Order: sequence, then structure tokens, then C-alpha cells
Amino acid sequence: MKKIDISPELASTYSEFKTIDAHTEGEPLRIIISGYPAIKGETILDKRKYVTQNWDVYRKLLMHEPRGHADMYGALITEPVTLNADFGVLFLHNEGYSSMCGHGILALVKVMCTTGAIELNDAERVIKIDSPAGLITAKAYRDGQGKIHASFKNVDSWAESLDCTVNVEGFGEVRYDIGFGGAYYAYVDADAYGISCSKDNVAQLIDMGRRIKLAIMACHYLVHPVEDDLGFLYGIIFTSKLVTHQEAHSRHVCIFADGEVDRSPTGTGVAGRIALLHAKGEVELKCPLMIESIVDGRMIVSATATSIFYDKKAVIPEVSGRSYITGKHQFFVDPDDVFQEGFMLR
Repeated sequence: MKKIDISPELASTYSEFKTIDAHTEGEPLRIIISGYPAIKGETILDKRKYVTQNWDVYRKLLMHEPRGHADMYGALITEPVTLNADFGVLFLHNEGYSSMCGHGILALVKVMCTTGAIELNDAERVIKIDSPAGLITAKAYRDGQGKIHASFKNVDSWAESLDCTVNVEGFGEVRYDIGFGGAYYAYVDADAYGISCSKDNVAQLIDMGRRIKLAIMACHYLVHPVEDDLGFLYGIIFTSKLVTHQEAHSRHVCIFADGEVDRSPTGTGVAGRIALLHAKGEVELKCPLMIESIVDGRMIVSATATSIFYDKKAVIPEVSGRSYITGKHQFFVDPDDVFQEGFMLR
């Protein structure tokens, strides 16, 4: 039997996309390294708008089935737009584009340093990344065994609203807080409503997350101090004190986009949470907390300093987590493929 392969002649008839896939604490990241045309725009938000208006078909192609799945997440590398930044990034998911993504930053740093795209020697390396939410300062270093560790300091994060209530059709009144950690999240105490944050309850979590998000969006309007494009509720985070790791502070389950479930504790979500806890006087500066996820992944977050972001009393969170490369892919698009934009099934 001859070796099965796609010949260069056949490949030349297809559109081609190359990716490196990774995960952070169980949450996937598909890093797109080729296939997109040049991405225009002077700022990252300009680039996001350009991609949305011109090349959104590629997001659907790589995030949706049959090449992706309903919970796939992606990162598109761009040229930097600010002084001293190493590169820029746009984050993609099943519904559209994110403002910021903590698990994505951690995976990008790990992949860049592992592959040698960014040189990492014995000294700690600072890596500057332009994101739609602002400039992110990440760090990478090698431990005594040569393993690479990554962390990042997030954008200014704050408690937007505390002790709010909303009536959710078919469920009743739900209390929530809203925090900003690069995106706006509504935080709901799952224990207070008897909602389990375990893997075997994912269907209820998705259903309730969608319903609560829609109810809040209908009555609670968000205005970002600087960028109108950031003024929207990105997701719902259920919090729980029922944890697997004894040393964990709490568990997060984030429902975002079109019912996506974050397998990690959510990097921007733990940033928003530390801002809320600090605003409530429940955690001090430089006091690291471990927060675990629905699949027992874990991130460490601390509020490193206070800040004022326009009129917002904010903190600067630092987040760390474990990331791993899972594969390298070469995707083809047959010009006769009837599913050019993919599809989603749950």
C-alpha cells in the first residue's frame, strides 16, 4: 500500500491554514500562524474591526466544526501597534472576538518561547503583547529543570457593580456582581442557588449562564471608560466554595460567547474576581489565591498594586497557569467543500 499523503499538486488547489494548538489548564487555544491575508489597522481594535468585516469566514472555518468545535478558542497573531510591544493578538471564539484572554496569553507565551519564536535564555524574559483590552506585560522563565513558566500582569481591573439583582425568567431573582478584568463578567454565587459547578452539571450551567447573561444585558448597560467596543457583558462566571484542591480559594465556571464553557478558571475572569474581592475587603494586595476550574485546572491570581483607571478604583492583577502544546495542524479548504464556514452542534 502506498503512503497516504496530499501531494503538492493537490495541495496547491486548496486554501491552506497552519496552526499550532495548545491548552492552558484544559482550555484550548488554536494559534493561527498562516493563511490570513494582511490585517490592516493602526490599533488592535482597528485590526479586530477589519478582520470582522473582511475575514470573519476564516474564524468560522477554524473555530466551527468540522475543523473545530463549539468550545474551540483561537488566537490570531498580528504586527505590534505600540512602542516596545513584541506582537499583537486577536482572540476568536464560536461567536466572535474577545477583548482579552488570560489563558490565551499564557499559552501564547509558552508556545512562543518553546518554539524559539521568542528567545528565552536563563534570565527571566519580559514579553509585551498588544491586546484589544490594552498592552499586556507577560513574563517567562526557565526553572532548574529547564521547564518554561509563564505569567502576566493584566490591564487595570475593577469592581464595576456590587450586589445587583436581576429576575431570570423561569428561575427567579439572581444576585450578581460585575467585575472588569479585560472584559466585563457577571459573577454569581452558584452555591447560593444550589447550582453544581461540576462536570456532570454542564448542561444546566450552560442553560443558566445563557439565561442570566441575557437578563442582565437587557437591563444593565455597561460603558467602558475609554473604548466603546469594550462596553459589553462578555460572560457569566459561577463561583463556588466546593473545591477539589484543598488549597483552592474557590471554583469558577465561565459561560461566554454562544454557550461556550471555559475549561480553565478564566484568566480575565480571575482578574475581575480579585478586583471584586479586593473592593469588598476580602483579600489584601499581594495575597495570591488559587482558583480552580470545572475540570480541576487551576490558576494563581493576586492583586499586585492599586491604580486609578480614569474614575475607577482598580488593581493590577497578576495571573499564572500551566500551558502545553497539543499539536500542529495544516488545514485545507477544498473549493468545492459545501461547509466553507463550518457549523456548530452541541
